[in-house]
Amino acid sequence: MRVLFIGGTGLISSACSPLAIERGMDLTLVNRGASTRAAAPDGARVIHADIHDVDALRAAVKADVAEHGEYDAVVQWIAFTPDHVAQDVETFAGLTRQYVFISSASAYETPPSRPVVREDSTPLSNPYWQYSRDKAACEADLREAGDASGFPFTIVRPSHTYGYSDIVFGITSWSHPWTIADRLRRGAPILVHGDGTSLWTVTDHRDFAVGLVGLLGNPAALHEDFHITGDDVLSWNQIHEHVAAAVGVSADALEAQTVRIPTDTLIRFDREAFEGPLKGDKTNAAIFDTSKLRAAVPDFATRHRFADAIHESIAWFEADESRRGIDEEANASWDRIAAAYTSAVDGIFEP
Repeated sequence: MRVLFIGGTGLISSACSPLAIERGMDLTLVNRGASTRAAAPDGARVIHADIHDVDALRAAVKADVAEHGEYDAVVQWIAFTPDHVAQDVETFAGLTRQYVFISSASAYETPPSRPVVREDSTPLSNPYWQYSRDKAACEADLREAGDASGFPFTIVRPSHTYGYSDIVFGITSWSHPWTIADRLRRGAPILVHGDGTSLWTVTDHRDFAVGLVGLLGNPAALHEDFHITGDDVLSWNQIHEHVAAAVGVSADALEAQTVRIPTDTLIRFDREAFEGPLKGDKTNAAIFDTSKLRAAVPDFATRHRFADAIHESIAWFEADESRRGIDEEANASWDRIAAAYTSAVDGIFEP
């Protein structure tokens, strides 16, 4: 089975690429070769091209197809806008039997009107995050292409999927995840949206990979949508406690440095930083019914738990000092917010 990953060395895809190789797939990755998270696995063919340059991508695809033949599946990991997806429809029409678009579970109705998210009954509607609305628009365009020309799409929606190069936390730095570990260890204020009791599903990228790879070349996946999420459901307080424990900080110490702030108040401090990621995502309970995925991919299961996996992540960061970058801008912002909020609350309740 011949598979093309557009990307393939990112946080989530870094587990999917080696599993595809392990299962005997003829895997080609096309990317710029600049990922700091993972290298291409042994056995994969790698084409270096600027994937945001449509002419460069098409030239790379044309040359690869001429030498090795058409694709059984193409997985687009890094398309975020309808224009990008429209270009892909034109590029891959007639060159693949399946085009898999990696969307996002944040595109679902927010806040949810039902406690459990299902593909067939939960609409796509997120008024708080443009990223999510763009993903939903991409999905709509793929469905239109499928109806108009039979374009063979599959839509996959990850929720919060983590890997060894990530540290899951409610308010954190995406570019420098070690920042939160450093704050925990030195006793700096830790911001929590709300009271930390809302439920959140976290999925190990190795479990996600079983679902994704199981959909490739799967007739049950054509013209269908699936969220790929595990059943590791934790409160944000529990997630933070697991991270703290992994870096050697006790639950009591964590509680002493935690500053719980209502989400709407956080947004008033910094709308750009908090409205989409929090009100459009993490503030809302995220619980998913994976019956549809399990019917299509019977071997999908939750085999990795965050309480264990976070120790692997911390070990990965500690193995190489270059991985432990600090987001000083985020540090300054969080310190400012914590001080301002604490001072205001203290002012209200002081006699």
